[in-house]
Amino acid sequence: MKILMVLTSHDQLGNTGRKTGFWLEEFAAPYFVFRDAGVKLTLASPKGGQPPIDPKSDLPEEQTPAMTRFKQDAEAQKQLSQTVKLSDMKSKDFDSIFYVGGHGPMWDIVDNPDAIALIESFYNSGKPVAAVCHSSAVLHRVMYQGELLVKGKCVTGFTDGEEAAVNLTHVVPFLVEDELKRIGALYEKAADWTPFALVDGRVVTGQNPASSTSAAEALIELLAARKAA
Repeated sequence: MKILMVLTSHDQLGNTGRKTGFWLEEFAAPYFVFRDAGVKLTLASPKGGQPPIDPKSDLPEEQTPAMTRFKQDAEAQKQLSQTVKLSDMKSKDFDSIFYVGGHGPMWDIVDNPDAIALIESFYNSGKPVAAVCHSSAVLHRVMYQGELLVKGKCVTGFTDGEEAAVNLTHVVPFLVEDELKRIGALYEKAADWTPFALVDGRVVTGQNPASSTSAAEALIELLAARKAA
């Protein structure tokens, strides 16, 4: 089984002068869920190379077992430092695609033609697609058979309340929850910061950093069921 994990290359938080990037838990937790399931992983980003880690995601109060494990795993660190270019990736080489969240993707993933085309290509060839937290916003431009893919589909992503809690409502280009609702997705959420993942057909989404494990596990289950079928 082969999964393509996509990370941001963007490290500037709007025009605040602060740093951003991908959220470390949202990479580390799915990475080990996939690797422990025997998945062959390829990591990609728009620019390739080492993607920026959001410094806030690595603060002492944010530490998780998956992050601790990542810091003790030289192989995982090396693989992360050598992401391949997103524009070189083809859906035929993988069984699924997983978009890692964090605020960075709001600037270089959610409207990225390569990111959108890849999801369309995976989905058109019958393969599941997954995104967590802010990366769920990449689905807002994805088309399928002439319609927006998530129109009428149950999806989740970073909530308006979660964005307000981190004081970035007026910094991000748009709010994930509002945008998914605006385009006709059936947006669902749990209480802010609690784990919540949704599967609707071949679309898997997770609400926030705490949902990255459950979203990854849901994708593995989906792939296993498809293989069994």
